[in-house]
Amino acid sequence: MELIPLFEKLLRYKSITPDDDGAFDFIEGYLEEFESIYLEKEGVKNLFLYKKFGKGEHLCFAGHIDVVPPGEGWKSDPFEPLRKGDKIIARGAQDMKSGVCAFLKACKDANDFNGTLSVLLTSDEEGDATYGTIEMIKKLRSIDFLPDFVIVAEPTCESVFGDSIKIGRRGSINGVIEKIGVQGHAAYPQKAKNPIHKVAQVLPYMAGVNLDEGDENFAPSQFVITDIRAGMEVTNVTPGKLKMMFNVRNSTKTTKESVEAFVHKYFKEMDYTLSINQSAKPFITKRDSKVVQKVHESIKAVTGINAKYSTAGGTSDARFFGEYGIDTVEFGVVNDTIHAPNESTGIDEVKALYEVFLRVIERF
Repeated sequence: MELIPLFEKLLRYKSITPDDDGAFDFIEGYLEEFESIYLEKEGVKNLFLYKKFGKGEHLCFAGHIDVVPPGEGWKSDPFEPLRKGDKIIARGAQDMKSGVCAFLKACKDANDFNGTLSVLLTSDEEGDATYGTIEMIKKLRSIDFLPDFVIVAEPTCESVFGDSIKIGRRGSINGVIEKIGVQGHAAYPQKAKNPIHKVAQVLPYMAGVNLDEGDENFAPSQFVITDIRAGMEVTNVTPGKLKMMFNVRNSTKTTKESVEAFVHKYFKEMDYTLSINQSAKPFITKRDSKVVQKVHESIKAVTGINAKYSTAGGTSDARFFGEYGIDTVEFGVVNDTIHAPNESTGIDEVKALYEVFLRVIERF
């Protein structure tokens, strides 16, 4: 099957998280010369395909087959790919069946490799990701088969194809602060303890404040307040409690413990509780890593563009490989319509992505 028909075939699967809609059966048949490992847990399917060409290094391409629900506002069937000019419109066109298509075709067309080529796919990246990629990584570790290098084909380019490679990701720390006060009548403020007034005094020192200075790879970690609520929506009662939520997209210089210390610095004189968790840890792959250099060289050869290195954006399954110390990069098509109605990607981008991946394999 040629590249673009393969792309359209993948787009027709209604693989809304965590359903693969039969896509994994097709993919396993498509890479018939590869061995397979299936892992299903709590309704989440994961597929690992591999082929040992020799005794050298293990290069893995990773991604997800699942997509977000289509939502409203589509001008065509979101699961029937529509060609419009040089674009293909369908849910998952950018995020991330373009990437999956490109590395499947590249792996199938690879005639020789000095080590092991593999593909790791999950049906639960857009969901909680609890039983997806991370579980397959654990399985691979248990059989001593972790890859040496990973390329995650998420859509990473910003304006034009080839302009950006992600060599790391920020972490994500979420917290909820509850400031306890004493409810009372607004006419007698001296008889109450208004938590809004107390918290308002420290907000200028917390809201939007950088918790570190960043570095060549990461922007500063910023304390972002995402919600504040208190009271009963009446004008004559002061509230007895205030709830404030925050998020920190953290670099390797800021930890959950340092965020806790930052909150306590300003709330230590108050009656408060803090609930905090880290949903993703930051990671960075060194710029001189073999996988970074090979992807960078291949992009330059195919597009003529000298791609910049980036750690911007949210989280992806790349973070799970990073936790295991595996050199990981992300590279894919332009990211400008993901999760939106009429999601689309350029046909030429998919072709170029395939060429980049095939070149990486041939020259690894």
